[in-house]
Formats: sequence, C-alpha cells, structure tokens
Amino acid sequence: MSGRLLVLELTTIEVAHLIAITEQFLELVGDTGSSRDPAVARLVPDAYPGDPDASGDFRRLTSGDLLDRRANDARTLLGTLAQHGPVPPVSELDEHSAMRPLTVTLDAEESAAWLRTLAALRLVLASRMGIVDEDDDPIDDPRAVLYDWLGQRLDALVAAVGPA
Repeated sequence: MSGRLLVLELTTIEVAHLIAITEQFLELVGDTGSSRDPAVARLVPDAYPGDPDASGDFRRLTSGDLLDRRANDARTLLGTLAQHGPVPPVSELDEHSAMRPLTVTLDAEESAAWLRTLAALRLVLASRMGIVDEDDDPIDDPRAVLYDWLGQRLDALVAAVGPA
C-alpha cells in the first residue's frame, strides 16, 4: 500500500463505539496492575510455550515495550477518528446523527496501526468472552455483535491494504 491513501466510511455511531472501546483498551494496556489479566496476557503471547521459565523471562523483558506499541497504535487510531472533530458519545446520538457517515482517510502507517489495534481489540474481547479458537461461538453473549463487527472491519481493512 506504499504511498496510497485508504478511505474508510463509518457511521457516527460506529465511530462513537470504536472511540469508546479504544479508550477502554488504552486504560487496560496502560494499567500496570493489569499484567495478570488474561486479556493482557493474550496481547503478549507466549514465546516459549513448552518452557514456562523462559516464557516468563521473555514476557517480563518484552511486555512493556509491546504494550507501549499497542497503546501508540490505539492513539493513532483515535487520532484518525478525530479528523472531523469531537464525536459525541453513543448515549447522546439521536437516530439521524447516529447514521451520519464519516469519512476517515488513512496513510500506510495509520492503516497498519488500525490493523494492529482492531486485532488487539478482538483479542481482548475474545478473552473476555471465553473465545479460544474459531469453533467457540458465544452467540448468546451480547458482545458477540461487537466481536463480529470488529472482525468484519478487520477483514475489509486487510483486503483494502492488500499485499505488502
């Protein structure tokens, strides 16, 4: 995608929800006490699954930098959503304003940050919902709609970015 711009069209309510969950994500990865949180552990994968000591050492040495990069990516996503100025929270949107389209333009670096952030958001949500593999489908969980929406946006973004 080098040198190209990617243009996304989202509704205002989609943007408001994405802002809210990305802000929650920033709180999660910025909270130093959350290192034992299973959702955070999922963001910092096991480097040596067969060796708990080596894996623990690796995680201890690298998790801070990895979570900092995830936070920077999330801030980039929020910055691109701010292109139109402030977006009211979901609770303040009426039916008409909720469906108003917003266009977001991304360069290659911003697109990469979006890809990484949407994937990280899905990992956290999957952890909260108990999703371990693709066969897990908690259809009765109201968060499943958000999980699916993130997946659809992620798939569309991957397709739009194309091969490196």
